Amino acid sequence: MREQYRTTPLLEKDLAPAPTDQFARWFKEAVAGDLHEPNAMVVATATPDGRPSSRTVLLKAYDDRGFVFFTNYTSRKSGEIGSNPFVSLLFPWHPMARQIIVTGTAARTGRDETAAYFRTRPHGSQLGAWASDQSSPIASREELLHRYDELASRYPEDERVPVPPQWGGYRVRPETVEFWQGHENRLHDRLRYVRDGDGDGGWRVERLCP
Repeated sequence: MREQYRTTPLLEKDLAPAPTDQFARWFKEAVAGDLHEPNAMVVATATPDGRPSSRTVLLKAYDDRGFVFFTNYTSRKSGEIGSNPFVSLLFPWHPMARQIIVTGTAARTGRDETAAYFRTRPHGSQLGAWASDQSSPIASREELLHRYDELASRYPEDERVPVPPQWGGYRVRPETVEFWQGHENRLHDRLRYVRDGDGDGGWRVERLCP
């Protein structure tokens, strides 16, 4: 199965000064292009001895400080981040022949930021955060649904659901951000922002062979 990508070249002169600004440009175009869940990203983590794992999560915020997602702190990804904070994010925007690849370190967001986001979640999703002990074994789906039903009885729609202590956000502080644009004959554009110096300076851009 092959496809020839026919797209506009991605040139250094057209890039924004900072990777988050360039991300904002492409994200806006992805939303305008009606991509399904353009904020879906693959988060890759690894154990201290280098055994990787990956899963798809939803980006919930981004700015110059990094990219934010929320999860259960007892999950596999959280356990791996706790012992090895280096992660990679991948936005696979196939219909546009584009990818964005972020590498950096993840750290927990503050509880105030977590609570503020939790309040924006649908009531059912708030209950689901309590019902699921993410990544741990469970006997059956019926048990999961039973947990949810008990929570729904305890916290009806008109009652405030407390923020689970084992649930919260991570912010990935980027060290590199690569913008990949597909082209025909596999002569793709790969422009990567890299932090200068000790990470407190600006960014430099390098072009990678496809």
